Amino acid sequence: MQLKTMPKKKPLSAGRAPLFLFLCQMISALDVPLDHGEKAKLLDDLVQPPTITQQSPKDYIIDPRENIVIQCEAKGKPPPSFSWTRNGTHFDIDKDPLVTMKPGSGTLVINIMSEGKAETYEGVYQCTARNERGAAVSNNIVVRPSRSPLWTKERLEPIILRSGQSLVLPCRPPIGLPPAIIFWMDNSFQRLPQSERVSQGLNGDLYFSNVLPEDTREDYICYARFNHTQTIQQKQPISLKVISAKSSKERPPTFLTPEGNESHKEELRGNVLSLECIAEGLPTPVIYWIKEDGTLPVNRTFYRNFKKTLQIIHVSEADSGNYQCIAKNALGAVHHTISVTVKAAPYWIVAPHNLVLSPGENGTLICRANGNPKPRISWLTNGVPVEIALDDPSRKIDGDTIMFSNVQESSSAVYQCNASNKYGYLLANAFVNVLAEPPRILTSANTLYQVIANRPALLDCAFFGSPMPTIEWFKGTKGSALHEDIYVLHDNGTLEIPVAQKDSTGTYTCVARNKLGMAKNEVHLEIKDPTRFIKQPEYAVVQRGSKVSFECKVKHDHTLIPTILWLKDNGELPNDERFSVDKDHLVVSDVKDEDGGTYTCAANTTLDSVSASAVLRVVAPTPTPAPIYDVPNPPFDLELTNQLDKSVQLTWTPGDDNNSPITKFIIEYEDAMHEAGLWRHQAEVSGTQTTAQLKLSPYVNYSFRVMAENSIGRSVPSEASEQYLTKAAEPDQNPTAVEGLGTEPDNLVITWKPLNGFQSNGPGLQYKVSWRQKDGDDEWTSVVVANVSKYIVSGTPTFVPYLIKVQALNDVGFAPEPAAVMGHSGEDLPMVAPGNVRVSVVNSTLAEAHWDPVPPKSVRGHLQGYRIYYWKAQSSSKRNRRHIEKKILTFQGSKTHGMLPGLQPYSHYVLNVRVVNGKGEGPASADRGFHTPEGVPSAPSSLKIVNPTLDSLTLEWDPPSHPNGILTEYILKYQPINSTHELGPLVDLKIPANKTRWTLKNLNFSTRYKFYFYAQTSVGSGSQITEEAITTVDEGKKAMASRQVDIATQGWFIGLMCAVALLILILLIVCFIRRNKGGKYPVKEKEDAHADPEIQPMKEDDGTFGEYSDAEDHKPLKKGSRTPSDRTVKKEDSDDSLVDYGEGVNGQFNEDGSFIGQYSGKKEKEPAEGNESSEAPSPVNAMNSFV
Repeated sequence: MQLKTMPKKKPLSAGRAPLFLFLCQMISALDVPLDHGEKAKLLDDLVQPPTITQQSPKDYIIDPRENIVIQCEAKGKPPPSFSWTRNGTHFDIDKDPLVTMKPGSGTLVINIMSEGKAETYEGVYQCTARNERGAAVSNNIVVRPSRSPLWTKERLEPIILRSGQSLVLPCRPPIGLPPAIIFWMDNSFQRLPQSERVSQGLNGDLYFSNVLPEDTREDYICYARFNHTQTIQQKQPISLKVISAKSSKERPPTFLTPEGNESHKEELRGNVLSLECIAEGLPTPVIYWIKEDGTLPVNRTFYRNFKKTLQIIHVSEADSGNYQCIAKNALGAVHHTISVTVKAAPYWIVAPHNLVLSPGENGTLICRANGNPKPRISWLTNGVPVEIALDDPSRKIDGDTIMFSNVQESSSAVYQCNASNKYGYLLANAFVNVLAEPPRILTSANTLYQVIANRPALLDCAFFGSPMPTIEWFKGTKGSALHEDIYVLHDNGTLEIPVAQKDSTGTYTCVARNKLGMAKNEVHLEIKDPTRFIKQPEYAVVQRGSKVSFECKVKHDHTLIPTILWLKDNGELPNDERFSVDKDHLVVSDVKDEDGGTYTCAANTTLDSVSASAVLRVVAPTPTPAPIYDVPNPPFDLELTNQLDKSVQLTWTPGDDNNSPITKFIIEYEDAMHEAGLWRHQAEVSGTQTTAQLKLSPYVNYSFRVMAENSIGRSVPSEASEQYLTKAAEPDQNPTAVEGLGTEPDNLVITWKPLNGFQSNGPGLQYKVSWRQKDGDDEWTSVVVANVSKYIVSGTPTFVPYLIKVQALNDVGFAPEPAAVMGHSGEDLPMVAPGNVRVSVVNSTLAEAHWDPVPPKSVRGHLQGYRIYYWKAQSSSKRNRRHIEKKILTFQGSKTHGMLPGLQPYSHYVLNVRVVNGKGEGPASADRGFHTPEGVPSAPSSLKIVNPTLDSLTLEWDPPSHPNGILTEYILKYQPINSTHELGPLVDLKIPANKTRWTLKNLNFSTRYKFYFYAQTSVGSGSQITEEAITTVDEGKKAMASRQVDIATQGWFIGLMCAVALLILILLIVCFIRRNKGGKYPVKEKEDAHADPEIQPMKEDDGTFGEYSDAEDHKPLKKGSRTPSDRTVKKEDSDDSLVDYGEGVNGQFNEDGSFIGQYSGKKEKEPAEGNESSEAPSPVNAMNSFV
């Protein structure tokens, strides 16, 4: 059994925070209310064991100059009596005239101000509150007077140090209670400056990492402040003199505190862990902190005293570990490790709570605590250890739990749980109160609650009963019980309506029941319209001496009376006759500079309040500015009236037109149910209208907004209107894009574009899918499916036309009958191969295939065309070495012929034809072979000149890679090239086809030759390959050249050569002049005699070539260079490229079978002629040219 109460509330608060606090208050009220009030009066006849409500702290330090007050307050029914123990024995207050107890309370007052000493009353006190239902006890209260002792007298010698030395000034304050707060000041009570170099430690000492001459002073004074007695004690001043040193020796850091490399620190859970490291050194060290086995907690770590102190707040066991401080300067670093252990005084895991039970019920008291070390749990009953207390058969103790079964009135008692370890203890009282009471409702009858719309409403039903009653709420006289789909039923009986609407208004009945009876209570709820601004103050800039008006107009519930209050800068308006307030306006006349500020209009009713502010800025008078034209301000105060199923009237108030008349209003709507956040166009009306009759669709949760437009532009949208949900209706349209296509040979997949939420016109949107064969007499087959976009019909015959319909429906009814569309069931692979396949060869690279079409029924799908596979047949030996490459051409539609391009001449090909549908290819026709005729061959694969001699050259070559027929012979043409780049006569030579080597004899020595070489078939000549080579030099000529060189060393010969050179130069000048005038000279005559063979076709028997030009292919050879014996000239591959004609992988045809692509091959040019020399003339040749 439990007791639930709740304070009476009528008008409900506007915010959610009061609601949260209110519910917390209700949930925490678990016992009989004993305070004064209506609810308490209703429960005057109930009894309750004592409960301690207030007591002094466990460690109670008192001021010895004031009376001692030890608190102990408790409640219970009947009211409890109080007694005290001191140091474990009964404290008889009647025997001590200085001790009194407050009436109706257990609080002790010890009058030591008149006489007596505080030390006399030191001790451990405990209070007991008792009535007929049990006894509750307080904590052990340790009472101690505060102490602020003086410093002992001591003689302090002056301290003299050299600059750079370290120093510690000791404080050693007297031990007081509580401990003193330490700080260092001078004689003028000014705090001494501190820094990274000079700072105060946790023990109060003043540490100098190194001293400087400016530290010299005679008044270093340590002060101890004892806050409890508000006294300050002073130590004797310390004198320090620092002698300047010419040079202070720098040194690495060492720690002043703590000492050594390691130390240990123990702290209790929940306290502040403070670790300190102060170092000396020169220059001044900097301190760093790390945790060796983890990271420092981010939000709980703080650095104090210039990072010399590390503090971690709310310390827990997880903060145990090794902490390292590092002192570092330019000369080195030193480390100190502090091992931290976190212990814990007992703390609650589950504290025991009061139990209110009815006779025969069961219950449990749980007392669960933790600590380090783990606390010991002990139980007391009515202040007596349970081991020596009277036995109770309904009670069973199991460690930290007491279990009660079949309790009776005599089982009522107060139990104390004590959890203790070496660091402290916890003591908690929890009573067991056994009562048998029928339900009582403590909330006043017919309470009226008034709530602003769209805010939460809380209806009280504070109750009491044992066993604990069940609570039900009803609305109206014949309403059914309210459930938690719309409402929230709290454990304390409160009914919460999260968002109260107008239809929430009415009478609500709370019914409480238990096995002993029933009680009920009626309350009333009214929903009021919120107060809101229609016009609110706006920012204003006015000139000094002018008048300004702020408008404030509100709309409110007609049953509430608002009050309007104007404020300036959150205070009252100035008491000045220049400020006048009428119904909707605040007017300030003769504006002054001090009138500038923020003006607030606050509108208050008994249920809600709103406020709006505007800033007034006062400026100096200026010439009247031209009017400012801008887009309109948005409309406001939107209201819906005449709400019908398919129409509603929207009314609004226009905003300021900003000096440009409004020409029209644009109305938009939002469907919060289906497309929240998306605004669509609804209607437009003229700028003179402020109402519009809007047509609506079924089952749409409408919100509207309005925009104004003038010649400048369009305003921002207004605030949205209230929502309006129209009634549902049957759909008025069907899905679109209905299709029927099979994905398998035995199915039909019906798809469609579903309706959106706006088009559904109501809940439960579904689709009726119907189908039947187009050419049959079958009835329609139908199925209703959910809001999806696909349905699969299985077991259909292959590729049969179907008629299909998809009709929308919802919970209200069906859409209009839809039109039927045609689809097909799934395709299967074609069954028959094309017949009568035949091939006609057009030329050596092109053929045309013909075939007969297959029967339409055998296609079993949509005919997409015919596909030809063709490949070059190979001998069995080649077939094993290389995979046969098949080419594919696809011809669309019902075509029965197609061209096969890119064939290789003089080859045997094989092809077959297949029909293609949407599923794939049918069987292949029988293979049909054909031959292509001979063509011209490709160029020889290679040509190289070997074994050059004085008068011969040997040519070696490889046959063409593509002979394209039977080779009949090779044609070799060659011609010499002299030192002036001129080409000699062309020699034509025929070589049998079975040769791959040929030697040319009777050639000129030391002469360059160019060769043109190609193969022939019966069809014609193929592409040529070219090469150049030089015959070797005659040794006799070399000797002659040597002798000539010797003659050239003679003086007369040198003069002769100079004369010859001069004559040649004159000759060249004359030739150049004649050439520019059109005259001819020997070289020109030779050019005319030898035309370019590329321009003049070469005759088959004795073709003549012009001068040699090879600028593109070769550079001149250096002196003495020869063509290497292994030089090989490879042909440039110029096979005809195949641009496939079909639609398969390789190409496509037009409808008439003509080929779309192009194919061509590159051939090497015919022998090129020109004047470029391929060899620089040697000195011997130069000499010969002068002979």
